[in-house]
This record gives sequence, C-alpha cells and structure tokens, in this order.
Amino acid sequence: MANHVLVISEKETFIVKAIQKNLREVGISASFAFPNVSQISDQVDRTNVFVLYMDESIQDAMKVLVYLRDTTAGKDKMLLLIGSEEEYKLVTRVIPKEELTAWFQRPFDMHTFVDEIRGLTDMDAMEERKKSILIVDDDATFLRMVHSWLKDYYRVSIVNSGMQALTWLAKNEVDLILLDYEMPVNSGPHVLEMLRSETETNKIPVMFLTGKSDRDSIKNVLALKPDRYLLKTIGKEALLDELDRFFQSQIPISGMREE
Repeated sequence: MANHVLVISEKETFIVKAIQKNLREVGISASFAFPNVSQISDQVDRTNVFVLYMDESIQDAMKVLVYLRDTTAGKDKMLLLIGSEEEYKLVTRVIPKEELTAWFQRPFDMHTFVDEIRGLTDMDAMEERKKSILIVDDDATFLRMVHSWLKDYYRVSIVNSGMQALTWLAKNEVDLILLDYEMPVNSGPHVLEMLRSETETNKIPVMFLTGKSDRDSIKNVLALKPDRYLLKTIGKEALLDELDRFFQSQIPISGMREE
C-alpha cells in the first residue's frame, strides 16, 4: 500500500487545506473527505493514515466513528485526531484510546504534526506495526500459499513442524498461531498442549487448521478449546475476513455513556 493520508473534516477549511499541502510538500499523498461513510470507504483501500479533524459537529458523526474504529482496529491502518479535549473525550467513548495512533490538541504545531506523519509512514515502522502470525504446517505447498495470501497484511513466519514452532517461539513473539491439526510426530493437539504448559506461550491465541470437516473430527478439535478452527479449504478472502474479525475481537470496545 502506498503512503496516503485521508483528512476527514466537516469543512475543508484553510487549516485542513494546509494539512494536505504540507504533507504533499514532504512527499506524502493526501486527500480530503467529509465525515461520510460512503466518501471515506471510496478511499479506504489506498489509505493507511486517517486524520480526523474534529469540531463541534463530532457528536453527529457516530456512524463515521464506528466505521473508522472497525476499519483501523487490528489492521495496518492508523487514526490520528486533531481537536479539543472535549472532542477527544467524545471520540474515545466510541474508539478505545489504545486504538488511536495520536491526538493533537488544537491549536497544534504543523511541523510537529507533519513530522509525526512522516515517522508513521516510514515503511519499516509500518511493517513493524503489523500483527505477527506464525503458520505451522508440514505441507510446504500449503505454507507457501497461505504465506502469499497474508504477507501484504501481516508479518508472517512459517515453520513445518511442531518442534520448529517451539524453537521459533523461544526467540520471537507472535500475535497468533495458525496450527495444523494433523501433523506427524508432534500433532497439533500435542503442540497446543506444550504451548499451554509454558508461561511464556500459554496466552498466545491459536487457531487450528484442519482438513477434516466431519462432525466427529470437528467435535474433537473444539474439545481442545482453540481460539478458533479453520478448514483448509478456506479461500484467501474468507481467511482474511476471519483474521480481521479475530483481531478486531481482541480490541476492547467502548460504548457511549453519560459522564
């Protein structure tokens, strides 16, 4: 994804235009959208940084806040806010603070803001912010295929046995493990048992990958209480959707409430 910043505001004021101009002057693509889900969604695929320039109308933009929350949660997309402290409090009733990349209180320093965006859109830094997934499977063809599906969206590592997975995890951290249920020597259930017996790995989410879809097989998989299970016949888009939903489910969601 190319670096692109989408500035969202109720009005394309002088300061909103200045934000876009200053970003373009340092080589960062920028465009404008009103706080309208349809307008934002038209640009979502090419955008990796959303800048919400808030004003008193923010209370009328709840649908947009929910959309931005769901669009950025658990993904390599970032959301920055510019506004007053009261506007910030309103937004964080809908979007958890930990999901916000940064907040700039008005009046803000343009040079500091642009420097922040430049740092966020550094390609190495963007790669580091991606969720990390370890795929464990003895089928080399399947490993390569799933790696090619996910590599543009996540940091993906692959190993072809349970012992390799344990060795890799001794030196690396990961946000999710996709674990083959049927493997020789150390089966998926055996590997899961070892993971859960160690303090360093017992909190890592695990999804089983299985080629069996009959009722008894699925019952056996679920009995081990993985975070989820996926059939190996799953396609690319369905897998990406499953992962999106999973990582979004890990984010605490704030509800609107009275002070």
